[in-house]
Amino acid sequence: MAAYAALAIALPKGVAGHDVRPGYLELREQADGTFAVVWKQPTKSEVPLEVDLVFPAGCRVSGVRQETAADGQVRFHARLTCPEGLTDQTIRLAGLEGLQTDVLVEIHYTNDTKETHLVRPASPSLVVGGAPSVIDRVFAYLGLGMAHIALGVDHLLFVLGLLLIVRDRRTLIKTITSFTVAHSITLGIATLGFASAPTVPLNAVIALSILFLGPEIVRVWRGQTSFTIRHPWVVAFAFGLLHGFGFASGLTSMGLPQSEIPLALLFFNVGVEIGQIVFVLLVLALVRSFRTLEIRWPRWVQAAPGYAVGSLGAMWTIDRVLVLMGLA
Repeated sequence: MAAYAALAIALPKGVAGHDVRPGYLELREQADGTFAVVWKQPTKSEVPLEVDLVFPAGCRVSGVRQETAADGQVRFHARLTCPEGLTDQTIRLAGLEGLQTDVLVEIHYTNDTKETHLVRPASPSLVVGGAPSVIDRVFAYLGLGMAHIALGVDHLLFVLGLLLIVRDRRTLIKTITSFTVAHSITLGIATLGFASAPTVPLNAVIALSILFLGPEIVRVWRGQTSFTIRHPWVVAFAFGLLHGFGFASGLTSMGLPQSEIPLALLFFNVGVEIGQIVFVLLVLALVRSFRTLEIRWPRWVQAAPGYAVGSLGAMWTIDRVLVLMGLA
């Protein structure tokens, strides 16, 4: 049990859960050599983050128009004129280096070629030039999915809560598989446009799913039982359906073209699963290493993971319900 404390204590304090959305920049070349620009700023809790586009010095931006979508995301439309073209030119996303989110950039040319870049905070710029291969785009979506789960602290905390309840390897495999299948289903149907969930109520319910696990962890400590403890895979599947809608926001908020959705959906989901598996394996590795070393932790350290799940779940639930009610 104490092995889980290392991760619980390391979780960022005051994190608002899975509220950060990646940005999306689309440049579509027109017949006259200009580019139609669509810029969807990254947002956190529906608030636009400070990221500014810096185009090459020889380019001119005109016709800027701003709109706010129903989900609160701010979008900018503009016209970009570059007399010398964009090839081998650098586009910088000023301010991205101070954030914890990525920006997907797609450039469409009149000859039906396209190049895709995933711009990360560590390197907030890109050099335009040539359409990347399908492999490059695959790795871009894989990276986006892995970043999405890494920044989704509430999703990881829910998985940690499941790990604190499950006691044997077979049940663990069934539970994690159930959670994976469930959120893959809703991720797919939401991204393909067959269903959707309002962001603010969804965030509140996701927080409630974490809070739900808190008392169950205490029951495990006391040697008690419940439906969740006996059948954790059922609960994981039910809440996994809701978490899938949360994962889907990472793609649906980008407004990808229909032709790109199948590739993006497949490998974004694979990236999410890779991130989730890495997290589970890290926790299990810590458990095994502490047992091997026979480290004895104080009682409060052993209880820290369970209290972290319950306390953060309660904090996020209250915060998101207040947002839902318009009181925050």
